Amino acid sequence: MITVNLKPGQRRKRGGNPLKGMLANLSVFRELAAKVKDPLLMGALGAWVVVIALLSLIYLNNLRQLYVLEPRLEQARSENRRFKAFLADKRRQEKIRDSLFAQITVIRSVDGDRYIWPHLLDEITKALPAYTWLVDLGVTASSTPKPAAPPAKSAKGKGKGATDTVVVDTVKPPVMFQINGRTIDIQAYTRFLRQLEASPWIMDVTPVSAQTVVEKERPVTAFTIRAAYNRADSAYIRTAPFSQSVR
Repeated sequence: MITVNLKPGQRRKRGGNPLKGMLANLSVFRELAAKVKDPLLMGALGAWVVVIALLSLIYLNNLRQLYVLEPRLEQARSENRRFKAFLADKRRQEKIRDSLFAQITVIRSVDGDRYIWPHLLDEITKALPAYTWLVDLGVTASSTPKPAAPPAKSAKGKGKGATDTVVVDTVKPPVMFQINGRTIDIQAYTRFLRQLEASPWIMDVTPVSAQTVVEKERPVTAFTIRAAYNRADSAYIRTAPFSQSVR
Protein backbone atom coordinates (compact mmCIF):
# COMPACT_ATOMS: atom_id res chain seq x y z
CA MET A 1 0.00 0.00 0.00
CA ILE A 2 1.43 3.49 -0.97
CA THR A 3 0.93 6.43 1.45
CA VAL A 4 1.37 10.07 0.43
CA ASN A 5 2.37 12.69 3.02
CA LEU A 6 0.47 15.85 2.19
CA LYS A 7 2.31 17.79 4.90
CA PRO A 8 5.99 17.39 4.22
CA GLY A 9 6.98 19.25 7.36
CA GLN A 10 5.53 16.60 9.65
CA ARG A 11 6.69 13.05 10.00
CA ARG A 12 4.13 10.25 9.87
CA LYS A 13 3.58 8.47 13.12
CA ARG A 14 4.39 4.84 13.06
CA GLY A 15 1.51 2.43 13.64
CA GLY A 16 1.36 0.51 16.90
CA ASN A 17 3.02 -2.87 17.14
CA PRO A 18 0.30 -5.60 17.39
CA LEU A 19 2.61 -7.87 19.30
CA LYS A 20 3.15 -5.25 21.96
CA GLY A 21 -0.15 -6.18 23.81
CA MET A 22 0.67 -9.86 23.73
CA LEU A 23 4.13 -9.22 25.10
CA ALA A 24 2.59 -7.13 27.86
CA ASN A 25 0.24 -10.01 28.79
CA LEU A 26 3.13 -12.44 28.75
CA SER A 27 5.06 -10.12 31.00
CA VAL A 28 2.12 -10.11 33.44
CA PHE A 29 2.14 -13.91 33.52
CA ARG A 30 5.91 -13.86 34.00
CA GLU A 31 5.50 -11.52 36.95
CA LEU A 32 2.85 -13.80 38.47
CA ALA A 33 5.07 -16.80 37.90
CA ALA A 34 7.96 -14.98 39.51
CA LYS A 35 5.85 -14.11 42.54
CA VAL A 36 4.65 -17.71 42.97
CA LYS A 37 7.83 -19.61 43.68
CA ASP A 38 6.19 -22.80 45.12
CA PRO A 39 5.74 -25.47 42.36
CA LEU A 40 3.28 -27.47 44.51
CA LEU A 41 0.93 -24.52 44.63
CA MET A 42 1.12 -24.21 40.87
CA GLY A 43 0.33 -27.93 40.52
CA ALA A 44 -2.61 -27.63 42.88
CA LEU A 45 -3.99 -24.67 40.94
CA GLY A 46 -3.62 -26.60 37.68
CA ALA A 47 -5.32 -29.63 39.18
CA TRP A 48 -8.23 -27.47 40.37
CA VAL A 49 -8.59 -25.99 36.91
CA VAL A 50 -8.67 -29.48 35.37
CA VAL A 51 -11.19 -30.72 37.96
CA ILE A 52 -13.48 -27.74 37.41
CA ALA A 53 -13.31 -28.30 33.65
CA LEU A 54 -14.14 -32.01 34.03
CA LEU A 55 -17.02 -31.27 36.41
CA SER A 56 -18.39 -28.74 33.98
CA LEU A 57 -18.27 -31.29 31.15
CA ILE A 58 -19.94 -33.95 33.31
CA TYR A 59 -22.67 -31.52 34.40
CA LEU A 60 -23.38 -30.50 30.81
CA ASN A 61 -23.49 -34.16 29.71
CA ASN A 62 -25.86 -35.10 32.55
CA LEU A 63 -28.05 -32.13 31.75
CA ARG A 64 -28.26 -33.21 28.12
CA GLN A 65 -29.13 -36.78 29.13
CA LEU A 66 -31.78 -35.45 31.52
CA TYR A 67 -33.45 -33.53 28.70
CA VAL A 68 -33.38 -36.70 26.57
CA LEU A 69 -34.76 -39.03 29.29
CA GLU A 70 -37.54 -36.79 30.59
CA PRO A 71 -39.95 -37.64 27.69
CA ARG A 72 -39.21 -41.35 28.18
CA LEU A 73 -39.91 -41.06 31.90
CA GLU A 74 -43.24 -39.38 31.23
CA GLN A 75 -44.13 -42.08 28.70
CA ALA A 76 -43.22 -44.82 31.20
CA ARG A 77 -45.39 -43.16 33.86
CA SER A 78 -48.36 -43.01 31.51
CA GLU A 79 -47.85 -46.69 30.60
CA ASN A 80 -47.65 -47.55 34.29
CA ARG A 81 -50.95 -45.78 35.00
CA ARG A 82 -52.59 -47.51 32.05
CA PHE A 83 -51.40 -50.98 33.09
CA LYS A 84 -52.43 -50.36 36.71
CA ALA A 85 -55.95 -49.59 35.54
CA PHE A 86 -55.90 -52.67 33.30
CA LEU A 87 -54.75 -54.95 36.15
CA ALA A 88 -57.35 -53.50 38.51
CA ASP A 89 -60.09 -54.16 35.95
CA LYS A 90 -58.72 -57.67 35.37
CA ARG A 91 -58.81 -58.46 39.11
CA ARG A 92 -62.36 -57.13 39.29
CA GLN A 93 -63.43 -59.32 36.37
CA GLU A 94 -61.75 -62.35 37.96
CA LYS A 95 -63.64 -61.75 41.21
CA ILE A 96 -66.91 -61.56 39.27
CA ARG A 97 -66.00 -64.76 37.40
CA ASP A 98 -65.18 -66.62 40.62
CA SER A 99 -68.44 -65.45 42.16
CA LEU A 100 -70.41 -66.65 39.12
CA PHE A 101 -68.62 -70.01 39.18
CA ALA A 102 -69.48 -70.44 42.85
CA GLN A 103 -73.14 -69.60 42.21
CA ILE A 104 -73.31 -71.95 39.22
CA THR A 105 -71.77 -74.74 41.31
CA VAL A 106 -74.37 -74.26 44.03
CA ILE A 107 -77.19 -74.20 41.47
CA ARG A 108 -75.90 -77.36 39.82
CA SER A 109 -75.61 -79.15 43.16
CA VAL A 110 -79.19 -78.20 44.02
CA ASP A 111 -80.79 -78.44 40.58
CA GLY A 112 -78.63 -81.11 38.95
CA ASP A 113 -80.96 -84.06 39.65
CA ARG A 114 -84.23 -82.32 38.82
CA TYR A 115 -84.55 -83.53 35.22
CA ILE A 116 -83.25 -87.09 35.64
CA TRP A 117 -86.63 -88.76 35.89
CA PRO A 118 -88.27 -86.75 33.09
CA HIS A 119 -85.49 -87.95 30.78
CA LEU A 120 -85.77 -91.54 32.00
CA LEU A 121 -89.55 -91.64 31.69
CA ASP A 122 -89.38 -90.14 28.23
CA GLU A 123 -86.76 -92.63 27.03
CA ILE A 124 -88.50 -95.63 28.59
CA THR A 125 -91.79 -94.57 27.00
CA LYS A 126 -90.15 -94.28 23.59
CA ALA A 127 -88.46 -97.68 23.93
CA LEU A 128 -91.61 -99.51 25.15
CA PRO A 129 -92.91 -101.72 22.30
CA ALA A 130 -96.50 -102.71 21.63
CA TYR A 131 -98.27 -105.22 23.84
CA THR A 132 -95.86 -104.42 26.68
CA TRP A 133 -96.66 -102.53 29.86
CA LEU A 134 -94.88 -101.58 33.04
CA VAL A 135 -95.82 -102.65 36.53
CA ASP A 136 -93.20 -100.88 38.63
CA LEU A 137 -90.34 -98.42 38.16
CA GLY A 138 -88.13 -97.37 41.03
CA VAL A 139 -84.65 -96.60 42.26
CA THR A 140 -82.38 -99.38 43.44
CA ALA A 141 -79.78 -99.09 46.21
CA SER A 142 -76.69 -97.13 45.10
CA SER A 143 -73.32 -96.62 46.64
CA THR A 144 -72.42 -93.47 48.57
CA PRO A 145 -70.52 -90.65 46.82
CA LYS A 146 -66.77 -91.18 46.59
CA PRO A 147 -64.24 -88.39 46.81
CA ALA A 148 -62.33 -87.67 43.66
CA ALA A 149 -58.61 -88.40 43.77
CA PRO A 150 -56.37 -86.54 44.11
CA PRO A 151 -57.81 -83.43 45.78
CA ALA A 152 -57.07 -80.28 43.80
CA LYS A 153 -55.39 -77.27 45.34
CA SER A 154 -56.10 -73.79 44.16
CA ALA A 155 -53.19 -72.13 42.36
CA LYS A 156 -52.75 -69.12 44.63
CA GLY A 157 -49.61 -67.14 45.18
CA LYS A 158 -47.12 -68.29 47.80
CA GLY A 159 -46.56 -64.82 49.19
CA LYS A 160 -47.00 -63.72 52.77
CA GLY A 161 -50.50 -64.30 54.06
CA ALA A 162 -51.49 -66.51 51.12
CA THR A 163 -53.48 -69.65 51.91
CA ASP A 164 -53.94 -72.78 49.85
CA THR A 165 -57.58 -73.75 49.35
CA VAL A 166 -58.13 -77.49 49.07
CA VAL A 167 -61.08 -78.35 46.87
CA VAL A 168 -62.39 -81.88 47.42
CA ASP A 169 -64.82 -82.88 44.71
CA THR A 170 -67.26 -85.72 45.18
CA VAL A 171 -68.19 -88.01 42.34
CA LYS A 172 -71.88 -88.87 42.47
CA PRO A 173 -72.73 -92.47 41.59
CA PRO A 174 -75.09 -92.99 38.68
CA VAL A 175 -78.79 -93.30 39.45
CA MET A 176 -79.67 -97.00 39.29
CA PHE A 177 -83.27 -97.94 38.57
CA GLN A 178 -85.27 -101.11 38.06
CA ILE A 179 -88.10 -101.79 35.63
CA ASN A 180 -90.73 -104.43 36.27
CA GLY A 181 -93.07 -105.11 33.36
CA ARG A 182 -95.21 -107.57 31.48
CA THR A 183 -95.39 -108.52 27.80
CA ILE A 184 -97.40 -110.90 25.70
CA ASP A 185 -94.65 -111.44 23.10
CA ILE A 186 -91.15 -112.53 24.15
CA GLN A 187 -89.73 -110.80 21.08
CA ALA A 188 -91.16 -107.51 22.36
CA TYR A 189 -89.11 -108.03 25.54
CA THR A 190 -85.86 -108.41 23.58
CA ARG A 191 -86.80 -105.41 21.41
CA PHE A 192 -87.40 -103.40 24.57
CA LEU A 193 -83.88 -104.29 25.81
CA ARG A 194 -82.25 -103.23 22.52
CA GLN A 195 -84.11 -99.94 22.42
CA LEU A 196 -83.14 -99.17 26.03
CA GLU A 197 -79.47 -99.83 25.19
CA ALA A 198 -79.71 -97.50 22.18
CA SER A 199 -80.88 -94.60 24.33
CA PRO A 200 -78.17 -91.99 25.06
CA TRP A 201 -79.69 -91.38 28.52
CA ILE A 202 -79.55 -94.99 29.72
CA MET A 203 -76.54 -97.25 30.24
CA ASP A 204 -75.71 -100.63 31.77
CA VAL A 205 -78.98 -102.25 30.75
CA THR A 206 -79.05 -105.66 32.45
CA PRO A 207 -81.90 -108.20 32.23
CA VAL A 208 -82.46 -109.66 35.70
CA SER A 209 -85.25 -112.14 35.17
CA ALA A 210 -87.91 -113.19 32.66
CA GLN A 211 -90.49 -115.81 33.48
CA THR A 212 -93.98 -116.79 32.42
CA VAL A 213 -96.80 -115.97 34.80
CA VAL A 214 -100.57 -116.15 34.54
CA GLU A 215 -102.54 -112.94 34.84
CA LYS A 216 -106.30 -112.82 34.30
CA GLU A 217 -106.25 -116.37 33.03
CA ARG A 218 -103.70 -115.46 30.35
CA PRO A 219 -100.01 -116.41 30.22
CA VAL A 220 -97.67 -113.40 30.03
CA THR A 221 -93.93 -112.86 30.42
CA ALA A 222 -92.95 -111.02 33.59
CA PHE A 223 -89.52 -109.38 33.31
CA THR A 224 -87.21 -107.33 35.47
CA ILE A 225 -84.54 -104.99 34.03
CA ARG A 226 -81.92 -102.92 35.80
CA ALA A 227 -80.17 -99.94 34.26
CA ALA A 228 -78.44 -96.68 35.15
CA TYR A 229 -78.99 -93.06 34.21
CA ASN A 230 -76.41 -91.52 31.87
CA ARG A 231 -76.18 -87.82 31.13
CA ALA A 232 -76.28 -87.60 27.37
CA ASP A 233 -74.07 -85.42 25.22
CA SER A 234 -75.17 -81.87 24.52
CA ALA A 235 -75.99 -82.87 20.93
CA TYR A 236 -78.97 -84.86 22.28
CA ILE A 237 -80.27 -82.03 24.46
CA ARG A 238 -82.99 -79.85 23.01
CA THR A 239 -83.86 -76.56 24.67
CA ALA A 240 -86.99 -74.47 24.21
CA PRO A 241 -87.68 -70.89 25.31
CA PHE A 242 -89.92 -70.51 28.31
CA SER A 243 -92.58 -67.85 27.93
CA GLN A 244 -95.43 -66.81 30.14
CA SER A 245 -98.16 -64.41 29.19
CA VAL A 246 -98.81 -61.64 31.69
CA ARG A 247 -102.17 -59.91 31.61
